[in-house]
Amino acid sequence: MARRYDSRTTIFSPEGRLYQVEYAIETVNHSGTCLGILANDGVILGCENRNTNPLLDNLFSSEKIYKISDHLICSFAGLTSDANVLLTELRLIAQRYEVQFQEPVPVEQLIKPMCDVKQAFTQFGGKRPFGVSILYMGWDKHYGYQLYQSDPSGNYGGWKATCIGNNSQSAISILNQDYKIGEMSLADAKQLAVKIFSKTLDLAELTPDKIELAQLTKDDKSNLVSKVLPKSEVEKLIKEYEAKRDAEEKEKKDAAGSSK
Repeated sequence: MARRYDSRTTIFSPEGRLYQVEYAIETVNHSGTCLGILANDGVILGCENRNTNPLLDNLFSSEKIYKISDHLICSFAGLTSDANVLLTELRLIAQRYEVQFQEPVPVEQLIKPMCDVKQAFTQFGGKRPFGVSILYMGWDKHYGYQLYQSDPSGNYGGWKATCIGNNSQSAISILNQDYKIGEMSLADAKQLAVKIFSKTLDLAELTPDKIELAQLTKDDKSNLVSKVLPKSEVEKLIKEYEAKRDAEEKEKKDAAGSSK
């Protein structure tokens, strides 16, 4: 049935579906995992790093986390080539706003025109939807720290915590259980991100080469600071999580043994 209606991006099926958009979303679901967690004192983004080839020179850039401006960072799941086009457009939108109004662009005012572009590629002939979902973390003077997600359809929304890509449903289930609304610090968010990657990635052992983490927060002088965490810091977070996990497992075994 689908083959009769998926040859054009502008054709609705009798059920009211756009199959090309659904195919783009499926592309995202098969790509590397990306998650975002909003904390009281910052925001954290985390991504699965699937390309761990030692010959790859990634000294100066992250694979899936990109800086748009000083107060905005995004990560994506899907086709890297499509994401590069959207990243260029995002930076242009941010720079045009800053030149025109002499202040950083509010987070949602950056995302909305970007999603208008994505939606247009689902509506006009001769185009196909971008096979990319994007997570945005940012700060502005109106709403403080914010986390947004946008889909290939052009739809977007604000989130406390969310995940896209492979195994995203398993990750969201953990977030629903462990995310503490109003009580989450940035340190807690980092530990939760490592826990989710440890449980959802198809890896025998979680290593710093397999994940990337970025944070947006303020320093002691209330200056906004955004950075991709170095591997040494990621390794420290993994060791802290593993030590905590082992201690909890030991307590459970001791409790089970005493009950007998």
